[in-house]
Amino acid sequence: MAAVPASALVLGELPGLLGTAAAAAPPNGSATRYTIVPFLNSNDGTVNVYQADDATDFRLLKASAYTPPSNRIRDASVFKHTDGFYYITYTTHTWQDTSTTIGFARSSDRQNWTFLYDYTVPIANLSRAWAPEWFVDSDGSVNIILSCSTTNDQWIFSTYRLRATNSALTAWSAPVAMSGLGANHIDTFIVKIGSTYHAFPKNETTKYIEYATASSLDGPYTISRTGNWAGWGGTREGPALVQLDNGAWRIFFDGYGDSSYYYSDSYDTFATWSAPKKLPTVSGTARHFTVIRETVSGGPSLSTNVTRSFRSANFSTRYWQQQSSLLNLPVVTASSTTAEKQASTFTVVPGLADSNAFSFRDSSGKYLRHWDFRGRFDSNDGSSIFAKDATFIARTGTASGSIRFESYNFPGYYLRHYNYQLRVDPSDGTDLFRQDSSFVPVTAWA
Repeated sequence: MAAVPASALVLGELPGLLGTAAAAAPPNGSATRYTIVPFLNSNDGTVNVYQADDATDFRLLKASAYTPPSNRIRDASVFKHTDGFYYITYTTHTWQDTSTTIGFARSSDRQNWTFLYDYTVPIANLSRAWAPEWFVDSDGSVNIILSCSTTNDQWIFSTYRLRATNSALTAWSAPVAMSGLGANHIDTFIVKIGSTYHAFPKNETTKYIEYATASSLDGPYTISRTGNWAGWGGTREGPALVQLDNGAWRIFFDGYGDSSYYYSDSYDTFATWSAPKKLPTVSGTARHFTVIRETVSGGPSLSTNVTRSFRSANFSTRYWQQQSSLLNLPVVTASSTTAEKQASTFTVVPGLADSNAFSFRDSSGKYLRHWDFRGRFDSNDGSSIFAKDATFIARTGTASGSIRFESYNFPGYYLRHYNYQLRVDPSDGTDLFRQDSSFVPVTAWA
């Protein structure tokens, strides 16, 4: 087995836990990066690697990035360890077969992976060890949350916790049954907020993702939400959570019953959730994954407290322009009137809801905001909702120097032109949408 450099176990940017990547838009010149490593709906012998800057529009980074030397790879969970390497742990056999091991691999760049070892889970009469999920606790301990069944009933699963006993992640504590989650729960995913552990297990009997809380990682957990409590529907599995730039929590889950993948957002610590949406691009291709969020260099840069005009990346003669309080995309040229040039000039300021993001003022001091998903200009009324409506997070655009502006309070929605009007619409994952939502900041017309 390849040696793994030792390092201290400290809190990092991990799935299942808010770490050093705090909830805020990335600083100017930086970018948020979300990575997933799913196995394929058509092939459980390999995994692809995808990345996104918005947790919505995942793009293929590398196909068939890792194929284990033997057996299969399902339910891969990913995190970045303090030694600088990315690690995945995964289910090693198909669902039909006895599966008493979990696999491990690592990568320095998320694209090229090295097999480490298969670990035999030491549970008496073990039949299946499935869906290992990384969880790094606030004390820095690295854990794996695992779903296991025994030979007396191979389809009744319980949740166990393994804890790394060395920083090389090569030795593990004896499995500990996590109390309170009950029999026949699988795919348990945990996040910790403050002193509370929040668990999202799938009930294998009802096929719904449930919700439980505890004051200790090992429990006892109290299941407080069952059935279709969040509006996600049934035949859902593989829940995974990550915190977004605006502080919301996003859950992803595999809608295996309809071969689709979904996401849903919560702004009130899991009490209520947005209606589930199909994840563009990877839905129907990806199966059961977790998400790692990082802040990386190389993101878009935009100066504030300066005036700029904004040119469409795919219609090079068209620019943002305020027309009767609405934002449109007409042709603007050197021969345009002074009024037209003034209406196509905007002051870029730090975002009203997040100073790492951006807001835009017209010449009268009114702010660009979305209203009924239309771009328009209104006076700031000082409310929280106005601040959020008028704040946009910068994402890298399709053309050199271009920027995409994501709605702060509608993650995955972008300012884009449609019929030469500027709207805030949900990303559909297509190249055309990315082009329509890309704009180049240029010298102000006025």
